[in-house]
Amino acid sequence: MKILHIVPEFEEGGVERYVLQLCREQVNNGHEITLATAGGKLERFLPERVKVLHLPVQRKNLFTVLYCAVKLSKIRAWDLIHVHSRVPAWIAWLTSSLTKIKWVATAHAKYSLNLGIKPFKHSDGLICVSDFVREHLKNYLPEKSITIPDGIGEPKQKWQGIYFPENKKFLCVGRLTRKKAVDTVLKALGLLKNYEWTLDILGDGPQRGELENLADELGIKDRVKFLGFRDDVEKFMSESACLLFSSREEGFSLTVREALAVGLPVLASDLEPIRPLASGALIPADDVGAWRGAILKVIEGGPASPLSAEKLISFSENARQVEEFYDKILTEGSEGS
Repeated sequence: MKILHIVPEFEEGGVERYVLQLCREQVNNGHEITLATAGGKLERFLPERVKVLHLPVQRKNLFTVLYCAVKLSKIRAWDLIHVHSRVPAWIAWLTSSLTKIKWVATAHAKYSLNLGIKPFKHSDGLICVSDFVREHLKNYLPEKSITIPDGIGEPKQKWQGIYFPENKKFLCVGRLTRKKAVDTVLKALGLLKNYEWTLDILGDGPQRGELENLADELGIKDRVKFLGFRDDVEKFMSESACLLFSSREEGFSLTVREALAVGLPVLASDLEPIRPLASGALIPADDVGAWRGAILKVIEGGPASPLSAEKLISFSENARQVEEFYDKILTEGSEGS
């Protein structure tokens, strides 16, 4: 099968890392893969057999959307288009109308219910990363929709098993945007300056400068390391004591699933997509006091959030389910659901 994936930018982030792995699995399964993107640092990790088209598919601009759709329709070299964000969905919708190539989208997050996601309802199929996302988008679902949780690879490294108080290293991983709420973690840790701990922050993004300034203002700058984008996340997970996952909003967090696969304890926000992995209470998002209390318990050797890896699926299983959905779209036409 010849498949075109469209993702706005190929920088760090859960969606981008998922697309990277899906491309790898699909190439290994014998498919011809093309990736249309504005580009990014993750490109160097793509298999050599993946073709890359650099197009401004990240721009929320009508003329740019039209330009990309016309460019892709002239190539017309794919059996199926698979998009991974809202602007690419508009591009795929227009490209499909010009070429009759079928297209599917993956909804990776709880998108705002507005005009931006209108194309979803006109897709040939929609994949949601969790039942929570699917329920949220229920009025925008096309005739065919399915829940397929993102997969997780077999980790090359496992958690070393050294917890607080012997190991005093906390870890945050993710793109530094407001929805990740790293500021909540910093404010909570700022209230625990009398205890021994350090924090490594892996990731980059538009909020980095603001967060660095906040750490300085809180008097914890010397204990917090902003390490930027890293391709050795597993190494940090294996050596840390606990992951601090403070997001305000998620579709189905790759970072949490990676940590659980490695075996690293996690303190996690109380978000609907995370709850199926939990057997007990999580931490209210944005509640600095609650985060302070939870972090203090860990520092004193208490438990992290009660999360389990039992419901995780592998990358290969995710790819199998995605390809099965492709087959359904391509062979059943518009009949059925």
